[in-house]
Amino acid sequence: MKLPGLFARLSTMSSFDLFSIGHSNIPAERFIGLLRHAGVNAIADVRSTPFSRRFPWFSGKNLAPTLAQHGMAYLAYGEALGGRPRDAALYRDGVADYEAMARQRDFQIALDRLVAQGAQHCVCLMCAEREPLDCHRCLLVARSLAERGLTIGHILHDGTVEPHAATEQRLLALTGASDDLFVTGQDERLAAAYRRRARAAAYRAKAGAKSVAEMK
Repeated sequence: MKLPGLFARLSTMSSFDLFSIGHSNIPAERFIGLLRHAGVNAIADVRSTPFSRRFPWFSGKNLAPTLAQHGMAYLAYGEALGGRPRDAALYRDGVADYEAMARQRDFQIALDRLVAQGAQHCVCLMCAEREPLDCHRCLLVARSLAERGLTIGHILHDGTVEPHAATEQRLLALTGASDDLFVTGQDERLAAAYRRRARAAAYRAKAGAKSVAEMK
């Protein structure tokens, strides 16, 4: 009696080209369980700094061997796809400019590599924030992948997988862009919503920092 539901769940999971997850403060065992449930076998770490003092099991040097024990690969993408750019030109008023970052050649090359690896593995983007709309993995990386025609599923901590299109609908509601009289058309409203949310959620340069390169 459980087989139809199982097949439906597997079919739903396989409909995504890539996944994303925010590790937040969940136990390592729960984190692995969420990945296994989605069929993930490779993590693409998009943190600019793959280190966690509060939750050391999520530091890259500890996470990689843990994933390996469960047959999962660890892929480091923080240099090109991280949310804290080194280049001062990629900040606007002290806030990381996701739209400018998405236009960078290194970013696009990294996406090419990620898409190629996604064809060979079931890849999940990973950053720290629990909520996709609080994180560049959604507002920058997943958006860029979706614009290439890929389907992304955001793994939530209750075990559900939210399609990126549904996340975008939440984004429109959250930012109020659907009611903006100064933008017309779905694409324009969505772009405005991304811009507003990025301004609120993106990394902010530390006041008094000597250089952008030192902020990573």
